[in-house]
Amino acid sequence: MHIHHMAGHPIRAGTPPLPASATSFTLNPGSTTVIPLPASWSGRVWAQTGCITGPTGNFSCATGATPPATLAEFTLNGANGLDFYDVSLVDGYNLPLLVRPVGGSGNCSSAGCAEDLNSACPTQLRVVSSAYTAVTVDGPGVACKSACDAFGDPQYCCSGAYSTPQKCKPSSYSMYFKTACPSAYSYAYDDASSTFTCAGADYVITFCPSPTITGKSIGVQPPQTSAAPPDYSKSGRSLIPSLTIMYLLMMMVWTSFSLI
Repeated sequence: MHIHHMAGHPIRAGTPPLPASATSFTLNPGSTTVIPLPASWSGRVWAQTGCITGPTGNFSCATGATPPATLAEFTLNGANGLDFYDVSLVDGYNLPLLVRPVGGSGNCSSAGCAEDLNSACPTQLRVVSSAYTAVTVDGPGVACKSACDAFGDPQYCCSGAYSTPQKCKPSSYSMYFKTACPSAYSYAYDDASSTFTCAGADYVITFCPSPTITGKSIGVQPPQTSAAPPDYSKSGRSLIPSLTIMYLLMMMVWTSFSLI
């Protein structure tokens, strides 16, 4: 896995529960880190944005510690030996993200959302940063919530009476995401146009990609201090088988999510 950063500020990255040497590291603008993965692995990759270290040493971020956050999701060496991957906006959006397979066989399409969705995010879903605490107000956005996260309504969360594909349908809110980013998951049952497969590939994960992505690895930065992973338990359904950049950005990978 090649994690590439193209924004103008450093990011802080991590990959728990892989070996400690790879759990947290800094990527400077334009740099890449390469992380070896087991042959069979399931996990998510995302970023925290607007991160600062306070005068007492406490670390906080404007977005990504909890939803909303743009997610890259993987199951490697799954059914029929295929890798399954997607970019999901089911937990909302905080920055552009692209996943590109390199050197594999099969469909192996790129997946992601290269658009800035924060600037035009609907007012009801918009998140702004107040003293580095994410709140939803009318103002410039640093992230864009999912309708499920914003309202908690089963019809948006695909839960309760809406827990099947027949009952849970796209909403006007999920269509905001889907129209801008057709290859990304916009709601829980968006599988047909949003899950991709490949075999035997390496994967380039690019935050804030430019219009043309080469996937070139341009350096590995040394691991640094670790950070606790965010909680993404609210999405209601796993999507495998399915950095708005501020002064410091954080990306985390988490593997303990349920595959359905």
